[in-house]
Amino acid sequence: MTARSARTARVACAGAIHEARPHAAGVQLADGRVLAEDAVVWLPPIAAGTVIALGLNYADHVQELAKELAKPAAPSDAEPLVFFKTAGSLVGHRGQTWRPRAVQFMHYECELAVVIGRAGRDIAERDALAHVAGYTVANDYAVRDYLENWHRPNLRVKNRDQATALGPWFVPAAEVPDPHALALRTFVNGKLTQQGHTSNMVHRVAPLIAWLSGFMTLAPGDVILTGTPEGVVNVNAGDEVVCEIDGIGRLVNTLADDAAFGL
Repeated sequence: MTARSARTARVACAGAIHEARPHAAGVQLADGRVLAEDAVVWLPPIAAGTVIALGLNYADHVQELAKELAKPAAPSDAEPLVFFKTAGSLVGHRGQTWRPRAVQFMHYECELAVVIGRAGRDIAERDALAHVAGYTVANDYAVRDYLENWHRPNLRVKNRDQATALGPWFVPAAEVPDPHALALRTFVNGKLTQQGHTSNMVHRVAPLIAWLSGFMTLAPGDVILTGTPEGVVNVNAGDEVVCEIDGIGRLVNTLADDAAFGL
């Protein structure tokens, strides 16, 4: 990140929502105030519209899950596996995600999130990246216990309240020359558990935008979650999960038990 970075965040402080920028001491609000990172409530960095998520978009993750769940791997040339999420499934940096006590296997998914900036329908692949406003980091948790169909993630797996952390920064596309030149990694309680690279996506950003826009209009604020590589492990209440993507940011999230959510 350079001193001239135009990345922004959305935070809540003293009953109001503010735009914030990085500062050596934490964050700087638009009114000039500088606050520590833990003195604000972090929100998803953009007011998300439709959230479009991909499953099985890294070949190594396909093989990882095929082995564990004894299911056949999807061919790499198949149409993207896509599902939708509501805005209620999102939580910001440093937020909590519910980990139900009775669940046996719940895992993180570190993902590059693509934010649409310009509306379009039937977008040509060569023009697709011009419709991208920027990027952020996502951690899209999945509860494997609830999986009903290998190729169709059901609502309880992927559309749970606060199940997807997003942030901390919205990074303008101009600061990311190539979305497929980014290393990503996940740490659980400080231990490195996942490593991958966006160059290994099965369906890349530009072809994906072209494909999606062939049957639906993409609008400013829509978010595309591009999938996760191998290395997902079970996480438990109290665990701190950190997802990093080079040049995009470091997203921190904590798992909480039933009692923390009044259940």
